[in-house]
Amino acid sequence: MARNTTNISIRMDADLKAQADALFTELGMNLTTAFNIFVRQSLREGGIPFEIRLEQPNKETVAAMLEAEKIAKDPSVKGYNDLDELFADLKR
Repeated sequence: MARNTTNISIRMDADLKAQADALFTELGMNLTTAFNIFVRQSLREGGIPFEIRLEQPNKETVAAMLEAEKIAKDPSVKGYNDLDELFADLKR
């Protein structure tokens, strides 16, 4: 361990911290060790050591979403208020 250490403080959702603590305990380390591993790997790679991106739907998904929107706005398409009504129609 480095001779010259410093304390840092980060804010994290309590549930997220509990999940992280449980995971890292299973891996034989604590949150401090996991954070240090993350920082060291970031420095080695010159950036975040994993891909960070927005999930963009593909063309097929976008087309399906647009079709669903169109169907939802179409007054000639029957809507259902509950599953029993839907299943009754499906059985016909």
